[in-house]
Parts: sequence; structure tokens; C-alpha cells
Amino acid sequence: MNTENSIISAIFKSLSFSEKEIMLIERKFEKLILKKGTVLLEAGQTVHQQYFICSGCLRTYFIDKAGKEHTIQFAIKDWWISDYTAFFTTTTAIMTIDCIQDATVYKISKEDMEGLYIEIPQLETFFRKKMEGAFAGFQKRLIGSLSQSATERYTSFIHTYPNIEQSVKNYHIASYLGITTESLSRIRKEIAQK
Repeated sequence: MNTENSIISAIFKSLSFSEKEIMLIERKFEKLILKKGTVLLEAGQTVHQQYFICSGCLRTYFIDKAGKEHTIQFAIKDWWISDYTAFFTTTTAIMTIDCIQDATVYKISKEDMEGLYIEIPQLETFFRKKMEGAFAGFQKRLIGSLSQSATERYTSFIHTYPNIEQSVKNYHIASYLGITTESLSRIRKEIAQK
């Protein structure tokens, strides 16, 4: 079986599987082609899936009681995205996920993922390591947002998401950094003058 363009080569680059395992995995993932502006998940919905990004960019955001948008995550190629609070605790979504660039993603349900863990134990290790990395990344971001200046947060953003700036609206970046668009413009000018 040629898996060169399959979910296996896209997600599980470092793992090898039997033909039977490949077929089982490919049956559990669904490929979605998303257009810019598509809302993948809305706050209040039940969350059963997580998504692997093959191309494009998605954004997770939260709207506070005052109606202010807070960007929590951008997801680019090789990243996973969902409202994980709802996904793992079976509550309803507190965040919205929208597509900010045309994207190709693969989705898998929690139920199918749990089934694959039983059928193919190396996948449980694979996903555990991914979640450990994601948790460490979120913790690092939280510490940065509490202790870094706006300029340091912007520099960290550029390092984490290289080449994304041209494709993402300024107010999304500012929202992610916890600053105004005016502050973002000022920071960029200061950096450019150095």
C-alpha cells in the first residue's frame, strides 16, 4: 500500500505500522478541506474531535464577558488543535476555532482515538508525548505572558510561528500577545530600527 500521501506519512512520520494497522488508522481519520473563514468549533458545542493540521492556519479564541476576544492558540502545519478542556472533560466548548487560512486537516474522535490505543499501543505513547509537549508549551507561554515584556512576547511569537505574520491579521496577533494593535505597531517599529 502506498502511504506516501496518506495520514500515516503526514502525522506518524517516526512510526512504522503493519498493513492492517495502516488500514485501521486511515479508517479512523477523516480529511477535511477548510476555506478561510470556516468556523470549525463554536463555544457551547460538544467537543468529540481533535484536528491535525496538514496545511493552513487555524486559531482558537475565547470571548470574555465584556465581549473581548482572546486568541489562545494558532495551529499551523504539524500541530494539533481542539478545545482540549471540553475534549478531555466532556464539557461543552469554552473556545471557538476558526480557519484563518485555507487549510487541510484530519479529524479523529476521542472514541476512535481510544480504540486505536487498544489496537495499536504505540499510538498511546505517541499521543502522550505530543500532549506532554503541548502542555509544556502552554505552561511556557503562560509564564512568558506573566513575566515578559510585550516586546519579548512578540519576539517569542515570531520564533514559535515563523512566516505566519504575513498571513495573520494584526488584531489576531495583538490578541494572542495580550496587547493592542497600536502597541504591536510600535514594537515592530522599534525592532525594525535596531
